[in-house]
Amino acid sequence: MTKEKSARAHKDTAPRSSAEARKEEILSAAIQEFARFGLYGTSVDAIAERVGISQPYIFRLFGTKKDLFIAAALRVCERIQRVFGEAARAHPDQPLKAMGHAYEPLLSSRAELLVLLHAFAASADKKVGKAVGARYAELWEFVTRASGGTRQEVRDFFAAGMGMTVGAALGLQHLFEHHHENGIDDDCD
Repeated sequence: MTKEKSARAHKDTAPRSSAEARKEEILSAAIQEFARFGLYGTSVDAIAERVGISQPYIFRLFGTKKDLFIAAALRVCERIQRVFGEAARAHPDQPLKAMGHAYEPLLSSRAELLVLLHAFAASADKKVGKAVGARYAELWEFVTRASGGTRQEVRDFFAAGMGMTVGAALGLQHLFEHHHENGIDDDCD
C-alpha cells in the first residue's frame, strides 16, 4: 500500500469529531484562554492551538471572537443554573440554601469565574452587554422562581455569591470556606 493510500485509509477510518463535539472542545479551550486575557486580549489562534484545529474553523462554527466569548460566558451561566436547579429539586424545603451550598464547588473552577467576571467587565460592549445581561437576568429570575425567595433574599443570595466569586477568583477562598463555623448553618449537607 502506498503512503498516500495508507493516509487516505487512516483518514477514512479515523473517528471524526462532530461539529457539536468540536464546539464543546472549543468552548472549553475558550474558557481557559478568555479567563486569562479577557475578550480583547485573547487570541483566537491560541484557542485554536489549544484544541489542535485551525482558526478559520473556529470562525466557521462561532462567527466572531466576540460571539465565541459570549458563548463561553453563557456556558458558564448555564452550568451555574443547572447546578442551582439540581440543588433546588433535591432540597425543596430549603431551595435557596441548597443552591448556595451547590455553588461552593463551582468556585474551584477559577477559569469559569474569571470568564464570568470578564463578561461583566466587557458588558460596555453593546452586544456583550445585551447577551450577558439577558442571561444574568434569566438566572436571577430562575433563582427567584426555584427558591420562592423574597426579593431581598434573592438579592442577598446574589450579593453573597458575587462576593464568593470575586474571592475565589482572587484566590481568597479561605475568607468563606469556614462559613459553617461562623454562624451560617448547614441543613443541606
